[in-house]
Amino acid sequence: MENPAAKKPIHRPIVGTLGYILSPDRSRVLLVHRTFRADDQNLGKYNGVGGKLERDEDVASCMTREIREETGLRVTSMQLRGTVAWADFGPRKEDWLGFVFLVDGFEGEPFSENDEGTLSWEPVSALGSLPMWKGDRHFLPLVFDGDPRPFHGFMRYEGDEPRDWRFSRF
Repeated sequence: MENPAAKKPIHRPIVGTLGYILSPDRSRVLLVHRTFRADDQNLGKYNGVGGKLERDEDVASCMTREIREETGLRVTSMQLRGTVAWADFGPRKEDWLGFVFLVDGFEGEPFSENDEGTLSWEPVSALGSLPMWKGDRHFLPLVFDGDPRPFHGFMRYEGDEPRDWRFSRF
């Protein structure tokens, strides 16, 4: 009898990082308002900073590189807050595996903008009212809560709408 699992294709999501940089007093977070590129699937939305993992780096190196490139800051302290597996995300219906970091130590002053949009310090308490991906509202509270355990989530999208969200913590 054939093993049914043997016929499943190998899942190869895009691997990326997403970072939320806290102000020294921990009341604000540095976000990019994605307004510069008309072809940006994130156009008009606020987002943390991050990007795709390069072949020769680990996720922590990717996160610190992306923050340096996108904000000009040098990370001195960060914690992995969790992971999110996004399915059918965006107009290209891509699958992503994201490593989500909270950055609580850095050196330097952030750029005022980058290639994607303007950078601004937004109150953590106001994150729920900013234009962002609807799915971000599900995992962002887990990034900023006091639970030291990382979360591991799954979110399936249907168009711009998250249709399935679940997570665990251990």
